[in-house]
Amino acid sequence: MRLTVAVCTWNRCEVLRQTLEQMTRLAIPAGTEWELLVVNNNCTDETDEVIAAFMSRLPIRRLFEPMPGKCNALNLALREARGEYILWTDDDVFLDENWLAAYVKAFHRWPGAAFFGGVVEPWFMVPPPDWIQRVLPRIENVYSTRNLGSQPFRFKGGDCVPYGLNWAVKCAIQRRYKYDPRVGPQPGSNIRGDETLLVWNLIADGHEGWWVPDAIVRHRIPPEHMQIQYLRRYFWGYGEFIGTIEPTWNGPTLFGKPRWLWRQALIAEAKYRVRRLLSPAEVWIQDLITASEAWGRLFP
Repeated sequence: MRLTVAVCTWNRCEVLRQTLEQMTRLAIPAGTEWELLVVNNNCTDETDEVIAAFMSRLPIRRLFEPMPGKCNALNLALREARGEYILWTDDDVFLDENWLAAYVKAFHRWPGAAFFGGVVEPWFMVPPPDWIQRVLPRIENVYSTRNLGSQPFRFKGGDCVPYGLNWAVKCAIQRRYKYDPRVGPQPGSNIRGDETLLVWNLIADGHEGWWVPDAIVRHRIPPEHMQIQYLRRYFWGYGEFIGTIEPTWNGPTLFGKPRWLWRQALIAEAKYRVRRLLSPAEVWIQDLITASEAWGRLFP
């Protein structure tokens, strides 16, 4: 079996170095050939030097995507992949040593499945503030935390889908489903949802997907991501994603946007600002989420 592991990166060379170092410890099952595609998405730091330093230790192919935007880099990796399956991860994760082996086992167990997803554990670089720990179950998606249990099951859709830094797809099938450049991280934009939209489309078209609890990655969470401003940007970006894919509104509008959405944004924002002064995070976190997502839909 031939596999492709793909990582897209933009100006995080030192973090990438740690991720590649961890990849040198992966257990490769007998009979498995693999390649590692690292896509330089128009980096201006020392990313190429880091990639070159691992050429003798990993089966790396360096690719260059000059068009800014993660989805452009993802689509380049998809075009260049030579494996039967492509295993997607990120430049800021630590892969469990049995990560690739767990997916190989799943591919053999469910040969008719199109996609697979595994566990993402948060790896906080410093202890998170007390208020973050208390509301973590409400904001797990901010840190791409994903743990759907210890038993395999078939994905049904909705919010119960794999996350982009730990999932795998049959290449022949995914090539019919390109990543949408309108969504996903890019310079000057916090819009989210690139992989989520693609998974929803796979499920909607009847493709089979399985949860693989033994495929585990740890996601690096730096201190600057443990601040209210970061949560605000994240949920604002998710609101932009929803606004991009939702149908045109035919009801009453104000400045071209639904009146109910303006009402929702203003009320949630007011509740958040008052409650943050008077109440613990468990009370105001949902107001922050609702307001931020609504503003993202209003002002993409």
